[in-house]
Amino acid sequence: MIREQLERALCEGRRTLLGIGPMSKNCVDATLRIAERCKAPFFLIASRRQIDSEEFGGGYVNHWNTESFARYVTERNPKQNILLSRDHGGPWQNPLEVQRGLSVSEAMRSAKRSYESDIASGFRVIHIDPSVSHQGVPGIDTVLERLFELYDFCCETAAKLGKEILIEVGAEEQRDSANSVEELDYFASRVGQFCLKNRLQPASFVVIQTGTRVVETRNVGVLQSWFEEGSQPLQKQILDLLHAAQKHGFWIKQHNTDYLPDDILALHSNLGIHAANVAPEFAVAETQAILKICREHGLRRFEETLLSASYASKKWEKWMVDGTNASDFDRSVIAAHYVFSTPEVEAAKLEAVSILEKKNISLDLRLVEAVEASIERYVRNFGLQAEY
Repeated sequence: MIREQLERALCEGRRTLLGIGPMSKNCVDATLRIAERCKAPFFLIASRRQIDSEEFGGGYVNHWNTESFARYVTERNPKQNILLSRDHGGPWQNPLEVQRGLSVSEAMRSAKRSYESDIASGFRVIHIDPSVSHQGVPGIDTVLERLFELYDFCCETAAKLGKEILIEVGAEEQRDSANSVEELDYFASRVGQFCLKNRLQPASFVVIQTGTRVVETRNVGVLQSWFEEGSQPLQKQILDLLHAAQKHGFWIKQHNTDYLPDDILALHSNLGIHAANVAPEFAVAETQAILKICREHGLRRFEETLLSASYASKKWEKWMVDGTNASDFDRSVIAAHYVFSTPEVEAAKLEAVSILEKKNISLDLRLVEAVEASIERYVRNFGLQAEY
């Protein structure tokens, strides 16, 4: 049924489906509002850092765990066109597994328990990504060995629980360049052979490196260079990748799509990219809206508390480019969503909400609208027409 739903959506017109990172409660609420008036399905792509089961500490988003997050979305999704999705599931994908120094067998068991909670809670798309290791970057055959073990477990768990799931595969880390066709062909062939041999449902999505990479608040991958410079060799490489994936029967999922300009986004469906994920761009949109409201209404404590907590978290470090000219303020804006649910930021926000309520202003509604406007750019360019 899920597969058929997506096939119908993709066949209704040339379009690219959108995966939205649940960066905050307001981001989730913005997604619910858009999905309510749109015909197309959307994916809410939760990483294990954002939302995980209670056993693994839940995650940094809104004090949710897998079960409470799934319940919140399901109760507000009458059209059932939001598909809960696990993004980057697998061993060592939750920071607790890294901090505890889990061995391979321990991390694999941990990943399985997380997947079991996902599937039981109604997650419909399961991304299996065993590309993280406690000892360097694992080779492709090691990745495939772990992927097959997790793939078999997820299919068996879904059958046992009477749940329908789709599988997304791809050992994906951000990099400037695109995959080689040889890399993709080997990976896709091995996955297909495994599914056939073990009589498992074929994977639906494969993550392809099309040359998208997010740093700070921009996309610096080669995909943008292709469009800006008209590079024929790069154009051929990306198109060959897309054809190779389709040859193996996969839908193509692109990660790290944030901050690409409208003209490139509008061409995604023509390229053959079936779905694309966006996350940090929406978080930054919410943070910028918070700061704008704070300055308009003199909410200095909220602004200073948020920026200070964000900078102190050092969560911005992973997003910075070498030799950056970014200021401390820029760093704080990039990472602010990581601290939205910390006690000091929540207390400062409650004070701001109280002040704004006296002016008949709903802070969260304003923030939801800001995130919604950011998501709308993708709705428009990906052909996900709304019902007005």
